Amino acid sequence: MKFLVFLFMFVGLLFAKVDLNTASEADLQKVKGVGPAKAKAIVEYRQKSGGFKSVDDLKNVKGFGEKSVAALKNDLEVAATPTKK
Repeated sequence: MKFLVFLFMFVGLLFAKVDLNTASEADLQKVKGVGPAKAKAIVEYRQKSGGFKSVDDLKNVKGFGEKSVAALKNDLEVAATPTKK
């Protein structure tokens, strides 16, 4: 029984979405299609704009267009208020 609980927790972590408002550059780079430059651009946009209201706001970040945002929607979310740095 403990094994099943562990297995479900592990699977949940594998498929967890990355929050655009709280993820570090390193966390963002774990998402397929987001490299160092795009991760940095996301964090900079978040700091300047006060955060993301939806994943679609990613279209306002340099390097992201309609197609790339659509491809990333399954891996990203906006669930938290932005972190201040």
